[in-house]
Amino acid sequence: MSGELGQPEAGPSHAGLDLPNPGRNGAWVPGGVIRRAGPQGRRSWIQKVLEQITDSPLQWVTPSEVVPVAVLAVQRYLLEDEPRDTIPKPPLYCYDVTISDGVYREKCYLDPSLNFLVYKNILKVGIEMKISRVSCLYNEKRLGQGILCIDNVHCGDTLETISLETPFRNSAHQEVPERPLRGGKSHYLPLWNNEDPYGDIWLTNKQPEEHNFNDTKIISLSDLEMTWSSRRNFPALLVRILHKSKLRYYGKPDKKLIEPYQTFLEVADSSGMVSVIMWNALCPEWYKSLRVGLVLLLQDYSVKKSYPCRMQPLPVDPQIRSISSMEICLNFRDPPTKIIIIPEKQVKPEWRLPKLNHHFVTRAELDNMAENHICDVIGILVFVGRVQRSKKKDSQEDFWSYRWVHIADGTSDQPFIVELFSTSQPEIFENIYPMTYFVCTQLKVVRNDAQIPKLLYLTTTNESRVFITGHKGQPYTNDIKVKNFIHWIKTRTDPEELRTSVIGGYYPYPPVPETFLKYSSSLKVESLLTAISDVRKEIEDLQYREHKRIAIQGIITVIKYVPHTSATESASASETLRDADQPSTSQAARRESQSQERDDNNWHQDDDPMGPPYFPATHETLSPTKKKRIVQGPSAKLIPVPQPETSAQTRGNRPETPNIFQSDQESPSPSAQGKARKTISDRWESPLWREKKLGLMDHLHYSCIHTESIPRKFVLGHRKFLTEQFNSQPAKYTPPEGKPPKLEDFKSARSLGHFEITILGLNQEIAIDVAFLPMYSPEDLRTSQMDTLLTSMNYSCVFPPTTASNDRLPRALASDIIKAVSKLDKVRIICVLDICNLGNNKVEVYLHRIYSPNNTS
Repeated sequence: MSGELGQPEAGPSHAGLDLPNPGRNGAWVPGGVIRRAGPQGRRSWIQKVLEQITDSPLQWVTPSEVVPVAVLAVQRYLLEDEPRDTIPKPPLYCYDVTISDGVYREKCYLDPSLNFLVYKNILKVGIEMKISRVSCLYNEKRLGQGILCIDNVHCGDTLETISLETPFRNSAHQEVPERPLRGGKSHYLPLWNNEDPYGDIWLTNKQPEEHNFNDTKIISLSDLEMTWSSRRNFPALLVRILHKSKLRYYGKPDKKLIEPYQTFLEVADSSGMVSVIMWNALCPEWYKSLRVGLVLLLQDYSVKKSYPCRMQPLPVDPQIRSISSMEICLNFRDPPTKIIIIPEKQVKPEWRLPKLNHHFVTRAELDNMAENHICDVIGILVFVGRVQRSKKKDSQEDFWSYRWVHIADGTSDQPFIVELFSTSQPEIFENIYPMTYFVCTQLKVVRNDAQIPKLLYLTTTNESRVFITGHKGQPYTNDIKVKNFIHWIKTRTDPEELRTSVIGGYYPYPPVPETFLKYSSSLKVESLLTAISDVRKEIEDLQYREHKRIAIQGIITVIKYVPHTSATESASASETLRDADQPSTSQAARRESQSQERDDNNWHQDDDPMGPPYFPATHETLSPTKKKRIVQGPSAKLIPVPQPETSAQTRGNRPETPNIFQSDQESPSPSAQGKARKTISDRWESPLWREKKLGLMDHLHYSCIHTESIPRKFVLGHRKFLTEQFNSQPAKYTPPEGKPPKLEDFKSARSLGHFEITILGLNQEIAIDVAFLPMYSPEDLRTSQMDTLLTSMNYSCVFPPTTASNDRLPRALASDIIKAVSKLDKVRIICVLDICNLGNNKVEVYLHRIYSPNNTS
């Protein structure tokens, strides 16, 4: 392992303010800021603020004029400890924010007390923002350098479009590669995880080159294993890459490493397979150019004893011996390793390098696969979930990014269910959508046959790789199961996947066991249950797209059914009300958190047997709500705003949801009012609630379903828009292409609505409203959650046939659920809740499972 010391000095970097320099020509103002005229003589607000702060005797100023600026970039990086720091101080990460006033762009440092605005995705690209306090941080080791710091902001609405023609006021901000404003790091990190390569330091230009082996001495891995401890110099290795791991970022504030990255390659020759560790600056130079199957010539490497706790992946061929006593280290220096990619045409048979062997399984075969079995899959994506995040163990600021996908391969009525973590391939992870050919390698089987219903899905491993384009020429195209899948796709003329493919929305997977005893034994946490008084803090601590599952005790006191049309439109209208009435503000002193477009419709099967699939265009694109809004005029006032508030703030004036049988498009007629009086079965309220609701200490309202939590029927013609909606917020702004549609205009993939459920704590002092969002749809392949809820309530339900009236099916099931809940009146239960932060002050809490006294043990 090598560390790159001697990096740029800590503190404000070279890309700061332009301060006095007698060697330059230009017009100068007091304080040394360059005065430049804007287009058509318009003065830059950024320039005026800089003049004001350099003329001020203080290090901070309140701008004499506060005008809106646009946010073009929010970029994250690790800031090293300063010499005077005896212990590391939080936060670990800092943010640079690029703003535009319409005349100039400026990269600014965000005061760490405002980091929570990024954590919650309140401060994000594309919004309008007002800066009401700024300061200047100078580099005392360099002449005339400092950076502008944002100390107080008010985050506004998303702008329709922002011009990228605006130049940087300071030309150093547009230098390549981009450097953070502070510290000695040479690069930015991805905004939401540490596994993805991000920025322009990651090269992709390494190409194979022919090598003259006449003067090159080669040693086999088995010979190296026996002699490495007694050698000082090591001959070259000629090996093939069998596995490639995702990146690992191990940067710490107290470690002076410029690019603290690590990745593992499993390489092999005819004598065995060994782990190769690529360290630090070699990762940005080589990681994106190396792929599984390439032949490498490695020179000037080092060898060390292997780390005992690391599990090596299995060889692709069981006859290949795994060498676990040593590891090969590739370093940028000490010594500098030389890596050469050998062209496949130069590879000689006498080298006897191992071939790649894949282990594809079909969905029909998966049912018989043992737990932890490693396999590869190929299929067509029929469901792509939204990107979610989970906090890493023992970390407050590091997260895993993942999403759930479903893959059909034609061998079973059931799809592969895959938990897809980021594999350090952001160009793929952020661009997958339904109806795409999908290949994923090195997946692990997760199963529990003792759970009811049986649990079975696949999850990615450290060595998993994903492919969605460029299949032609890949070694796996010759696999018999891959050929069978291609044949299945080619013979389909009216594919069902076109009608049933779904994107985004809340996805409650994996399901919890059927008894609380099994649930508790499956968790490795100190406390199984969360006090209802601690739920507010659990929710407030959530960061953007973070998903967490907790269990509370309580009593269900209210349940109300809301059909899916009302759910969709109310969420949209609620967002409008929230954006208009509740802007986000902050102060520096505040420390607490709060693939390509197809040019035609021809599938050139002969050119590429694994090319993009072609299906006839569907006319079912957008929902009728695009033509006529359901929520209009006075009815919009009836929609609850999805903001968590205490009962003291909301008691007595919380708006009611319109009656579910009442038309949302017109005032109810007398006959409609008469029909409304018959809908008592669509809402149940316990007498206990009427007795306790006015005396609560706190009442949390999280039963609103937001627009992005409703799964949508996928429309191929709008794939770019839909993909962006369910990805994570980008770090840099990209202008939209034309006027984009609205997410609520796309048809819901569900035939059911949702339920608003009120849970009263055991001490009857605190209550929480949560949502139950059934996943059942007659056209959807995903597992129904409806029977799970009813079974957990000791109540059975038989689904009506799918040919039943679309109007009757949801109401019949809703009535059954409400009857089941009413039988739990005053019964103490355990509720498993899914809590999700969607960003921008939007939080949802879902009821995932109920454990009643009969299934607690």
